[in-house]
Amino acid sequence: MSSSSPLIIEETNLSHAWSRAFLHIIDHSGKEVSPLLITLTGFTNGIPNEDQAIRDALDNCLKINNEQSVHTVANTIFPASYWQRSNHNRNKLFDTYLDNFPRIQALEPHKNNRGIYFERLIAYGSGPNNGNQLEYIISQYNSRSGVRRSMFQASIFDPARDHISTAQLPFPCLQHVSFIPQKKSLILNAFYATQQLFNKAYGNYLGLCKLGDFMAHEMGLTFERMNCFIGVAKMDNIPKKCPTLEELKKVARQAV
Repeated sequence: MSSSSPLIIEETNLSHAWSRAFLHIIDHSGKEVSPLLITLTGFTNGIPNEDQAIRDALDNCLKINNEQSVHTVANTIFPASYWQRSNHNRNKLFDTYLDNFPRIQALEPHKNNRGIYFERLIAYGSGPNNGNQLEYIISQYNSRSGVRRSMFQASIFDPARDHISTAQLPFPCLQHVSFIPQKKSLILNAFYATQQLFNKAYGNYLGLCKLGDFMAHEMGLTFERMNCFIGVAKMDNIPKKCPTLEELKKVARQAV
């Protein structure tokens, strides 16, 4: 497969989808694939199906390499624990998260100094509902029937803040999300300009699924599918032959 040929992975298990993308880069020349499309179904009460052996092997490998856990990365897109503690009251979720945002940001000052994905979704800095794009989408959908679907999109990338000449800019890699109501179900689409496959992608997919489930819940729908388009999926932050990857490779191959 040439570097310009798309890799399309459709799965009903998040762990297997990630493993197939991971092993594709491991087994081919180079350190990236461009573009990559992950399309995922297979949810139980809105939560994606996972293979615990793969999840555990990846988390262990991330820990060994001083990287954030899958859970931590997923929480940057949707803070599921805050949602639970808010008793599924979205206004309380939004208020509590923003009240605690300085503390959350301070936990990883070098990673979070330019913002966090969920924060930009609910406090973008401009727009209606004080920049809370998720609240705008939910309230507009629930206010009347026949709302144009092009309305249901939210931005993370902001040219005013993010078009800067810094050589390496780790945030934001996720640029944009859109939500597509389909009768009684909801589809989430996400676009990444680039994505680190080893240390971020699994958590990214999990966080997007949890965000999709939240939005479906608030719109009175059932979360059906997550589509994630990645312009460049890469693994340039760890050597492909790194010894710490061997057990993860083994577990991933056994599964897929």
